[in-house]
Amino acid sequence: MTSKAVIYYRVSREKQAQSGLGLEAQAAAVTTFVRQRGLEAVAEYTEVETGTSKKRRTEIFKAIEHAQREGAILLIAKLDRLSRNLHFVSGLLESGVKFTAVDMPEANNLTIQLMAVMAEHEAKSISTRTKEALQAAKARGVRLGSPNPLTDDVRAKGREAVSRGFRDAYRRDYGYIYLMRERGLALRTIATRLNEEGHRTRSGSLWTAVQVSRVLAKLGPTPPHSHEQFL
Repeated sequence: MTSKAVIYYRVSREKQAQSGLGLEAQAAAVTTFVRQRGLEAVAEYTEVETGTSKKRRTEIFKAIEHAQREGAILLIAKLDRLSRNLHFVSGLLESGVKFTAVDMPEANNLTIQLMAVMAEHEAKSISTRTKEALQAAKARGVRLGSPNPLTDDVRAKGREAVSRGFRDAYRRDYGYIYLMRERGLALRTIATRLNEEGHRTRSGSLWTAVQVSRVLAKLGPTPPHSHEQFL
């Protein structure tokens, strides 16, 4: 009998959810795991939240309830996507729902509780160190914060600097990408070819279809001719 799985995704910013960054990687890992383990995915839930948001999560509770109702496994791509809150993890364990993290399927309940304790401790330590550093700076007479709010002109210049950095980083690869796209290659196929040939993004990561799409969109439709030899 095939085991059922309820899948839970979480992305930490709305921008990531809209672009597919983060979510695409989670989905790929989960899809592979489901296929390898012979599981049946019966539902998917996606949570979008910011790191500073106090908004109560809703999708995770829906996922837990669904898993309870179906007698299914709660499946997540990465353990740190579940929660860094000890009380939340403890509550999940007490719910009786069996859950598995794709990146650490061998983890047991004790492992997960210990990781949650360490994560919560580290978060509190970072907060404490930050407050102490700000207090020390204030004691030295350092004025914290910007004395003047950012103007529209400053913001525009900042956006232009970011955009210019993006163009400079990918100008060398753009011609190659453009020509492959012009010849009908799919975005995912282009990403695969770039990775196989040793090309990397400016952060040193592997190319994805999303990244290829961003480069094509941001660098514009000007048809280059300097990379014909590659095709």
